[in-house]
Amino acid sequence: MTMLQKDGAAIWSGSNLVLAPSASGQAEPLESPAAARVRLVLVDDDADYREAASAELTELAFDVVAFASGDEMLEYFAQNNDADIIVLDWKLPAGLGIDLLPKLHDRGIRLPVVFLTGMPATAYESAALDRGALDFVDKARGVPILAKRIRLILNSHRRARETPAKAALSCGKLMLRPDVSRAFWNGRDVNLTVTEFNIVHLMVSHAGEHVTYRSIYDCVHHAGFVAGNGDEGYRTNVRSSIKRIRNKFRSFDSEFSEIENFPAFGYRWRAAPTQAA
Repeated sequence: MTMLQKDGAAIWSGSNLVLAPSASGQAEPLESPAAARVRLVLVDDDADYREAASAELTELAFDVVAFASGDEMLEYFAQNNDADIIVLDWKLPAGLGIDLLPKLHDRGIRLPVVFLTGMPATAYESAALDRGALDFVDKARGVPILAKRIRLILNSHRRARETPAKAALSCGKLMLRPDVSRAFWNGRDVNLTVTEFNIVHLMVSHAGEHVTYRSIYDCVHHAGFVAGNGDEGYRTNVRSSIKRIRNKFRSFDSEFSEIENFPAFGYRWRAAPTQAA
């Protein structure tokens, strides 16, 4: 069994491990090498971490292409190469990994993105999700846990592709288009991120009913995802996301007040849906 150190924390143990603690504290199986192989692009400037993580992910049924910088990754995709998912280190020599997201989008690269960090903090996670990342993983949790989280994301994407497209949903001045993850207020695109759209869609689908903090956060990650500090640290990220969503709507309508808070419980979309388009 091997163990490396980064940012003062043990970041993973060797691939001989077969069990890992779940959020409930109970042991559960890790990924089996027999699982379907996943094409993964890894960007991390730490050569030791990059090499060791690539080797362990390969044993866990991933085909890994690893780079030391974002520029190398962008060049890889410019040569018409493809992948199933991208894993970016939060800190890179040329800046933050999060700054690569708009560059990927500008090039038409819409792959799921997961961030790695040795500095777990609510503010970093919130920033990553707001910019379009799908997950934010503390390196201290280990490569096998990273592998599990990646497969959860890809399985969710696969189910979404296989599920018939949902009808557009109208609610007062709001029109939601789930087929393209766009929200329109009085006919104008609110420019929500996919994460923000999913939150709004969840609330509008239950308009007039309060939706819990946990339910809102689960629609961003997956049920049971452990986040933030303490058992309910995710609440801070939910509040932050709701604040940004409100501000985007208020940029079009200064009197926007459809999202209401029920302190210590959650939020609701005030008006009931009027029709399914």
